[in-house]
Amino acid sequence: MKYSRQRELILNTVIRLKGHPTADMVYRALRDELPNISLGTVYRNLRLLSEMGILRRISLPDGADRFDARVDGHDHMVCTRCGRIFDISLDILSGLEQSVTDQTGFQVASHSLVMEGLCKDCQINIQKERGI
Repeated sequence: MKYSRQRELILNTVIRLKGHPTADMVYRALRDELPNISLGTVYRNLRLLSEMGILRRISLPDGADRFDARVDGHDHMVCTRCGRIFDISLDILSGLEQSVTDQTGFQVASHSLVMEGLCKDCQINIQKERGI
C-alpha cells in the first residue's frame, strides 16, 4: 500500500479517540488539522485500513459502523442506552469457533460477536431515575 499522510492521520485519530469511533467522529476530529479532507476520503481510508487488517470494523445492526484499533481476537458489548462499545475477552468465548465446528461441521474462519445490553453506568442511572 502506498503511503498516505491522510491515511496515517485517520489511523492515528481512531487510535487517539478510543471508544470505537464512527467515520463521522473521525471526520469531525480531523477537520481542524485537515480542513480540506472529505467525509468520503475518511470512509474510503477506514474501509481500506479495515480490509488490510490494520483496523477492525464493527458492524452494528442499528447504527453506523464503528472502528477499533485493537485487531486481536476479541468481541464487543454495546450499551443500548448510551451507545458505548466495550471490548470483551472471556475464556468462555475463546473456544467458540472450535465448538461451532465440532457441533455443526462448519469450518469457522472468524467471527464477530456483539452483545447488547446495559452498561453498569446506565444500570445505576436507571436505578437513580426510578428512586431505587
